[in-house]
Order: sequence, then structure tokens, then C-alpha cells
Amino acid sequence: MKYIDLFNHLKKIENYTDNEIEIDEKLVIRNYTFESGYRFILPGGLGNNDDYEYIPSVPEDYEPDVIQQMLNKKDAEIQENITFRYHMIMPKNEKKTKGIIFMFHGFNEKYWSKYLPWATYIADKTGKSIVLFPIAFHMNRAPAAWSNSREMYHVSEQRKLRHPDILCSSLSNVAISTRLHNKPQRFIWSGLQSYYDVIDFVEAFKKGLHPAIEPDASIDFISYSIGTFLGEILMMSNKNGYFSNSRYATFCGGAVFNRLSPVSKFILDSEANVSLYSYVVEHLESHMKRDEVLRYYMHTHPEGNNFRSMLNYKVRTVEREELFRQMSHQFYAITLAKDEVVPTYEVVNTLQGSLRDIPIEIETLDFPYKYTHEDPFPALPKITDAVDEQFHITFDKISNFLK
Repeated sequence: MKYIDLFNHLKKIENYTDNEIEIDEKLVIRNYTFESGYRFILPGGLGNNDDYEYIPSVPEDYEPDVIQQMLNKKDAEIQENITFRYHMIMPKNEKKTKGIIFMFHGFNEKYWSKYLPWATYIADKTGKSIVLFPIAFHMNRAPAAWSNSREMYHVSEQRKLRHPDILCSSLSNVAISTRLHNKPQRFIWSGLQSYYDVIDFVEAFKKGLHPAIEPDASIDFISYSIGTFLGEILMMSNKNGYFSNSRYATFCGGAVFNRLSPVSKFILDSEANVSLYSYVVEHLESHMKRDEVLRYYMHTHPEGNNFRSMLNYKVRTVEREELFRQMSHQFYAITLAKDEVVPTYEVVNTLQGSLRDIPIEIETLDFPYKYTHEDPFPALPKITDAVDEQFHITFDKISNFLK
């Protein structure tokens, strides 16, 4: 099946309601429910009682203030982020899989459509099952209103009134941009929640509690963009040795946070990016001195220290590079030559180190059609053959590594 046909087919059949959805004669999507045990670390939770008063930066003439209404709901009370459904793509005739590959998506993603062909292809080529695990407040872990064009239009209009010089503000990114602009620490807390959720997932199936995964199943990873950030922290921290034998493939990801360029109408607007960069890069150490809870999670735990090392290229550089050196045989990265969000040279700087002496294989591809970081395989009929060829080249490489 051509890439464009596979993309359209999967987009049409995907849902969270059915327990099983047939893809073809070999593969199915199975849906399961997950409940996060870590709402308490989110803003507004028992362990993180952030002040939620939001002060508008323009007069109240713009009431009803939809921005204020959206911001003042406590993160810990957003139920969609706590209990949610997730997809597994697996062989149709397999009751319990002996190998899983976690798939982690990019920043500000609301739908799996882009990734379903990737996951299906890898599942077919490797014989392993793909767990499409959503990052906190992304995909179906976010309220539907954040993806509703009509509702986001009002938020976007108010945001532009308040910030006349804003760049790349769009209906697509206004929800995440507004939230991170207002409370950039959300990036840390939702990242930690995602980390602990994955660990809980692994520990549950190792206890025999997952209906479709054998307790001794192998664990590998495929990630894209900011999803690689989560995966790298999992691998670096290697809780209880769970990932000592894991293989990790990344596509368009791998660089530390302060070497990314996320200002895009599909990712973050300029105001949110400045606020986020200021908090997690420039002033994180100061915030940790004042915030006991932040200091506890980001300084006393391996995952917190590794999180910090992946935020800023100059923080814990020696420790970060030593971990990547130890894991170098487990990693494989594909970058795109024209990627402006996660540039190839920044992936090299991070994964191969400042002296380029870490032997992680990084391969750079350049597709013969117009592509972007956000859309490497455009589902356009006029370039379908070229896209199909590059899709196969890319995911043959990734699948061969993950076998």
C-alpha cells in the first residue's frame, strides 16, 4: 500500500472507542485505558500548590475573558490528562506480545494521524507491538476544546490584542502557547508526569498486569522531535535497569532543549517561547532555590538531574555526555537536512558530544520535495511517489535498527 493510501486508511479507521480495529490481514489497533498516578505533582495538585491567579495584561474590556477561563482550571483537575485511552498496533494473531516499541510524538500534537503509518510500518517490519503513548496534555490527554477552532479563535484574538508583536500565533498553537506563557513550569511538571507514567506502565506489565504484553517483553523506543527528550531521560535514568537492553531510534529529535527552535505556527508562538526559555533555561537554578518541591524533583532524583542536563547544553555536560557514551551502541538517529526546528548540527552536538567522540550513529537525509520538520511526509497526490519512496527508505532504516 502506498504511503498516502496507508495514511488515509488509518486516519479513517482510527478511534479510541473500539477495543480492536483491524488494519489489514496482519495487524490490528487495540485500545487500552491508562490512569496516571501522578496528578499530585501537577500545578494545583497536593504536592504542587501553585498560585493560579491570572492577571490580564490589558483592561477588562475584553470580557468574557476566555484566556482567563482557560488558564484558571487547575492542571491536576483536568480529567482527560489523568484517565485516557492509548493505542497499541500489534500482530492480529498475537494475544500477548513478546516485544514492545514505545512511540513518542512531538510538541503540541493533538492527533496520531501523522504517526499511524510510521507505527504500522515498524510493527509490520519488526513483528513487535507499538505502544503509542501520549505525553501529558497532548493528543487525547488534552480537553477537546483546545483543538476546537471556534473556541481557540476567541483565545487567539485576545492573545494578539495583548501581544501586538507576537510571532507565529495560530489556532493550532494558541492553547499550549497561552498555558506555557502563563506558567512555563508546566513544561517540567507535565514532562515528569509523562516520565513516571511510562515507568508505571512498564512496572505494571512486568507484574503481569497488562492483557496484551508478556511480563518479560523486550522494550525499545522510536521517538520524534520533543518526544525524544522524554525518551532520552528514560534511557539516561534507566530505572531499575529496565532499559539496559533497549534500542532507541529517533527521527528529527535528540538535541538539548535550548538548542531547539520551536517558534512555529504548529508548535509555539514567540511570547510562549521567551517565557519558557526564561524559566527552564535562564533562571531554573534560581527557581529551584526558591521552590522546595521543584528542587526536590529536579535535584535529588536521577530523572530530575537528567531532565536538567537536557534543558541546557552547558548544564551537567560531562555527566550527560558520559551517559550517552555508555549507551552509544543502543542509539540511532535520523535527521533531516532542512529541519529548522531540530537542526542536524544540534543533534550531533548533543548525541556525539562537544568533541564528537561519542560513537552514536547519526544519519542525515534530504528528501527531494518540499518538507518541514512538522510534516516530513506530506500526504499530497502530486508528490505521492517521491514521498512513498522516502518514507520507505526512512522507516526501513529505523525498522532494521529496531529488529
